[in-house]
Amino acid sequence: MRNTDVFVEHRNLLFTVAYEMLGSAADAEDVLQETWLRWSEVDAAEVRDERAYLVRITTRLALNRMRTNARRRESYVGPWLPEPLLTTPDVAEDVELADSVSMAMLTLLESLGHTERAVFVLREVFAFGYDEIAAAVDKTPAAVRQIAHRARAHVDERRPQGAPTSSEHDRAMQGFLNAVATGDIQSLMDVLAPDVVLITDGGGVKKAALRPILGREKVVRFLDAVSAGLDAVADVVVVNGAPALRVVVDGELDTIASMVVEDGLVTGLYVVRNPAKLARLDAAVTLTR
Repeated sequence: MRNTDVFVEHRNLLFTVAYEMLGSAADAEDVLQETWLRWSEVDAAEVRDERAYLVRITTRLALNRMRTNARRRESYVGPWLPEPLLTTPDVAEDVELADSVSMAMLTLLESLGHTERAVFVLREVFAFGYDEIAAAVDKTPAAVRQIAHRARAHVDERRPQGAPTSSEHDRAMQGFLNAVATGDIQSLMDVLAPDVVLITDGGGVKKAALRPILGREKVVRFLDAVSAGLDAVADVVVVNGAPALRVVVDGELDTIASMVVEDGLVTGLYVVRNPAKLARLDAAVTLTR
């Protein structure tokens, strides 16, 4: 029973670690199942730090899954975006956690190497020590320090500068929603930054751009073409710790659109339409550090 109790106590943490490393709730759940199988065979009485031990197992399994996924991604149709999750209100209240699981950050983390991503997540998000991370990624603490420094510099160089206030994000989201709902092209232009980037993930199943679209005019033309003739209903939900647009067409969830807001304007749009990535949006998920 002790093994079960310990695993249940840390389950949300382990899921969050796996999800941030993989960007997929389905893969994270698979890793958790494997973690449990390995943990169930351990004599918990012999483990000094159960949390660190479990995270070490999860990290190693997630790294294995990342390597497998890299080969699968080579045949993926169009851009690959993380799997969005409905999240509980407490995630948005933890600013650092919400930033780390945002669609923008998870997409940015895709540009890191596998070990770099694991080190960045464990160090920057979960504040593990270098010795603990070294044991998880099979590197020396000195090597982990170097990897952490390199990964942090890579992320800092590419992440949006200055997080918007919740009111700024809400205003931009509401303006975008109203413009889309009314078909007001000028209002849509007014809420988008001139150099806005749109990334769409249809997985080869739903209509989506095969590469990122750059620039306000091109983005508006694409959104107008995709939405033409659809009997759609849109509302705002909390996805990955931030407000996002949920679009339902003919009673079926069709799209989740997350956005990056800077200086009151939308600078990035992440649109997920792949049905396989929208299968887990019926209940909020608890993420934790």
